[in-house]
Amino acid sequence: MKEEAKKATLLGILGNLILFILKFIAGFLYNSIAVISDSFNSLTDIVASVIVYISVKMSSKKADKEHPFGHYRAEPIAGLIVAIFTGILGFEVIKIAFTRLLARESIVASLVPILVLAFTLALKLFMYIYTKKIGIKINSTAILASATDHRNDVLISTAALVGVSGAYLGYAFLDPLVALIIGVWIIVAGYNIGKDNIKFLIGAAPGRELMDKLREISLSVKGVKGIHDVKAHYVGVLLQIEAHISVDKRLTLSKAHAIGKNVSRELEKLEQVDRAFVHIDPV
Repeated sequence: MKEEAKKATLLGILGNLILFILKFIAGFLYNSIAVISDSFNSLTDIVASVIVYISVKMSSKKADKEHPFGHYRAEPIAGLIVAIFTGILGFEVIKIAFTRLLARESIVASLVPILVLAFTLALKLFMYIYTKKIGIKINSTAILASATDHRNDVLISTAALVGVSGAYLGYAFLDPLVALIIGVWIIVAGYNIGKDNIKFLIGAAPGRELMDKLREISLSVKGVKGIHDVKAHYVGVLLQIEAHISVDKRLTLSKAHAIGKNVSRELEKLEQVDRAFVHIDPV
């Protein structure tokens, strides 16, 4: 496991654990469902960070006899588990908030929940910037997903801060109302995480821009006269490619084979590519 990925995931676990404890205590003591809902969001982040840590560590293992193409599917499987857990928690938050809204319970007026949420915003913003930087550097979908989650948390905590501040000023209905919004937000986030990771599990093809780049790289190799039937699909978070290249039919078998190997080598230099299988057609 890369050291950068390890640091980013451990930061996520530790940071979210601190925030969960602070927000849950503040929400419970001052009867704020918005703050409690935000603490539940941090709880999902803890679970997500632990799963990301395990999946990134597992996916970085080398291929073996049981997994000849590596362990790259570990990351999207983990992402799907996080998505399901997130969706369930979102529905629970909505149920609690709706009940509290009907009961018309008021929070205990205090600046403590407001200060806790302000601290949450600052810490989450730092976690987002740091994690995104690492995710881009090592090209990890799991780490980038964590960065996106940190960004969403900034928005969720901002909404919670508005609700708690409004309730503090005498508009008690804003606290459970914001909690409802947070619940919906959590469900949407879970759906998006699931949608993105299912793509990697079912072997979806990459976008047109990347496919054009694969063709361009192949045609740039000396001796390649043409390329056709280029196919690519995700195996976990990395691509496997199959391509047919055309070479001069007068070449010896060894020279034609060398050209095919050069194409494979150039394609596999891309960070998104795991394997490139090249078929040689004489023209």
